[in-house]
Amino acid sequence: MTDRTRPTRADYVAWRTITTRWRDDDAYGHLNNATYYEMFDTAVNAHLYEATGLDIRKLPQIGIVAETGCRYFREIGFPAPVEAGLVCEKVGTSSVVYRIGLFQGDPEREGAEAAAEGRFVHVYVDDTDPARPVTPMPDVIRAAVTPLLR
Repeated sequence: MTDRTRPTRADYVAWRTITTRWRDDDAYGHLNNATYYEMFDTAVNAHLYEATGLDIRKLPQIGIVAETGCRYFREIGFPAPVEAGLVCEKVGTSSVVYRIGLFQGDPEREGAEAAAEGRFVHVYVDDTDPARPVTPMPDVIRAAVTPLLR
């Protein structure tokens, strides 16, 4: 992950609200680390579903997760919802690099800066070939992610 200052809401292009659940908190009373990654995955794939209008799992080329990372800035947890901001750092021939900011709380106060920021890389592969070779991303996906570039 690049060495950057703590992200703010202005750093993201698309938004999704994610409901937290009782089970999302761990024994220490904050969101479990694995749940952050579930939220990253949900934000990215929900955007792709909505922007394309397709069930992206049924495309002949699918995006597989090749890399993830997370920077944690402050605790978040149940019961407040989380707002996930999405932006693309890079759109290549066969890959997309996303950054996902997680925000919780008053947007004018504690929710003005990201509580966490994830990095999520999709690499497109040919799902019709058992070897799943890397392939150019479908045009419909490119059209859905290009507007997220910043």
